[in-house]
Amino acid sequence: MGTFQAKKDQVEKNWYLVDAEDKILGRLASQLASILRGKNKPIFTPHVDTGDFVVVVNAKKIKLTGRKLKDKIYYHHSGYPGGIKSINAKDLLDKRPEDVILKAVKGMLPKNSLGRTMLKKLRVYPDNVHPHQAQQPEKIEL
Repeated sequence: MGTFQAKKDQVEKNWYLVDAEDKILGRLASQLASILRGKNKPIFTPHVDTGDFVVVVNAKKIKLTGRKLKDKIYYHHSGYPGGIKSINAKDLLDKRPEDVILKAVKGMLPKNSLGRTMLKKLRVYPDNVHPHQAQQPEKIEL
């Protein structure tokens, strides 16, 4: 009896809808990363993308615990000398709330091409409106 390994064409991908209102960022991100990776399925295979699509709404209503709202700093670099930029979590949450969730989930996925394709299955929207009604996402509570 051999070990089961899922094939790319055998995987059935579902759509899930998650409401991020009053959820704690890190706990939500770890659960989203698990769904995107497919760890909630019995056919999970580490080298195959077995995960599902996830639509997150109300990203601007996410919570950060402690003093992270003013102390947590996100950095990025332009690629030029002296081109490092920084922004704290409160300002990023005001400007682009979807980036806060995307950056948290990205850090919890594999750092390779498989992780990049998994991240493309995550759709984050700041408000309660999303354009994915045609996919009929199943609402789940995390």
